[in-house]
Amino acid sequence: MSASNPRNPFAAYDPYTAGSQPPGGVAAASAAPAGHGAPAALGPGGAAAPPAPEELVFDVTEADFEARVLETSLDVPVLLDCWAPWCGPCRSLGPVLEKVVKGLGGRVLLAKINTDEAPNISAALRIRSIPLVVLFIGGRPVDQFVGALPEGQIRQFLDKHLAQLGPPGSPLEDLRKAAAEATDPAEAEALLQEALAAEPGHAPTQMDLAERWIARGELDAAAKLLERVPADARGDRQPALLKRIQLARNKPPGSAKEFEARIAANARDFEARFGLAALLVHGGDFNAAFDQLLEVVLRDKSTEPEGWRERARKQLVEWFGVCPDAEAVSRGRRYLGMYLN
Repeated sequence: MSASNPRNPFAAYDPYTAGSQPPGGVAAASAAPAGHGAPAALGPGGAAAPPAPEELVFDVTEADFEARVLETSLDVPVLLDCWAPWCGPCRSLGPVLEKVVKGLGGRVLLAKINTDEAPNISAALRIRSIPLVVLFIGGRPVDQFVGALPEGQIRQFLDKHLAQLGPPGSPLEDLRKAAAEATDPAEAEALLQEALAAEPGHAPTQMDLAERWIARGELDAAAKLLERVPADARGDRQPALLKRIQLARNKPPGSAKEFEARIAANARDFEARFGLAALLVHGGDFNAAFDQLLEVVLRDKSTEPEGWRERARKQLVEWFGVCPDAEAVSRGRRYLGMYLN
């Protein structure tokens, strides 16, 4: 594949400024000989057989990146974990990614690349912070996140894309997929209820339904449903949903209009920004709340352990673990990392 091949995503891909041409290094990544990756084994009827667990996670280099990531993603999504040996968050994220990918049974693969040994790929992806995780589908990158996300948010990140590729085949997953795509909340809840009737106690469906109930204010019913989720299936998502219930039940003091007026008069009124952020989270607008606290981190250069900057950082990290929007979390983490450096 040459650098001009339309399947080469790096000819136009920049995860930070979409559409700009990346600097040099593409040619080296594109020069790997075709066929470097082993072809998928065929099962009955010529269909690709499910890969063995040890084949779901593998290391890649610049030499085999095209074959093992770009070419492979034409058939099955590939999650690329960009890491380095000196990166502490990378070491904590790696096992979580492997757990999630292996739990999906071959619906997505995990490729791991050491950015210290892959300067051309790093340049092509415009890597500015690691860990960076990029999802490739159809020979091109389609989404990414930065930072060590918890297991539940990684699952949400993948589910969003895997649902568009078709369910793995079970009626239960068909119903969950239909519920996720439904534009009518009542229809979505009915589909999830049908799924639970077909398989009572299915933890992901229970949490799907609880999240729907939280969104429309049925907090007591959602809490009771979450209590019934089996302890060994709760992961990070169940406690995060319980935390969202707690946030929704306890409205913070103050008036959003008053806080906004104070901020307009003094952009460094950090107390007002914290108050407004708390009200925004209570109302479910995590993205806007993140913006308020990111402004605190950007404007306050104090290094005091209990200063406004550190308080904002801690609060952001806590809310990252609760926010249901993986894209908002990825954006918040990226800007937090930039502002702290």
